[in-house]
Amino acid sequence: NDGRKLAAWMETHHPEVLPPQAERAQLESFLADSARHGLKPHSQARLRSGVRAFYRFLLLEDHISDDPSELLEGPKLGRKLPDVLSVDEIDRLFAAIDHSTPEGMRTRAMLEVLYGCGLRVSELCGLRLSALYLDVDFLKVIGKGNKERLVPLGSSAKKWLVTYIDQVRRYGKIDPKHADFVFLNKFGRGLGRISVFNAIKALAVEAGINKNISPHTFRHSFATHLVEGGANLRAVQQMLGHESITTTEIYTHLSRDYLRETIMRFHPAYNKA
Repeated sequence: NDGRKLAAWMETHHPEVLPPQAERAQLESFLADSARHGLKPHSQARLRSGVRAFYRFLLLEDHISDDPSELLEGPKLGRKLPDVLSVDEIDRLFAAIDHSTPEGMRTRAMLEVLYGCGLRVSELCGLRLSALYLDVDFLKVIGKGNKERLVPLGSSAKKWLVTYIDQVRRYGKIDPKHADFVFLNKFGRGLGRISVFNAIKALAVEAGINKNISPHTFRHSFATHLVEGGANLRAVQQMLGHESITTTEIYTHLSRDYLRETIMRFHPAYNKA
């Protein structure tokens, strides 16, 4: 599709030149025209990628000797900062849980682990009893690419996790094939991601929180609150299981926003009538 778009543009603007003979300046004009006609930055980046793939193919097949797309610059892509919950909002969510039901106790344990350990929802659902090192307050997590990491388990998360395991899980159904999974559904099988999403959405409504939150919101909140508190970014990177420190650096931007809001709210120079 991207190749056809380029061919149509070349036919209109440079009918004497076939796409394989296009020069870098012509390709830049093509991309610039696409931007002027309302193509959004991420779509511009995808279009550039398609054009580059086309010319790499021509180069590999010896149809051209030089790649005119090699130095094409992409659009500036703004990085969308994720929603995070304040400590007060976390407390409101926990307070809205009905602890008199097995499902409520399971939800409290799940959210405590999500927020206290910064897990992905897939890591939470895949958490196993054999990966709990409660004597030393650590969890072994299997992350992306089956990479293992150890994550500290805080006192509050440990308390609710142990309470769920001892007082709820052991008295419910347990499918022998799923016996090592920590969080089980009513059939005794490993809990699915959708169940975690639904529990959080319902709880947000109950707590009167209007943000669009998901299990990942707790992971973002975990990291943001650590950075705001002065945690070392490398330590946060390891706990989150990020391959690159640049992925973790997004939380420094969140922290700057927090600092700016704090100054705007409390500094007398910003609060004059």
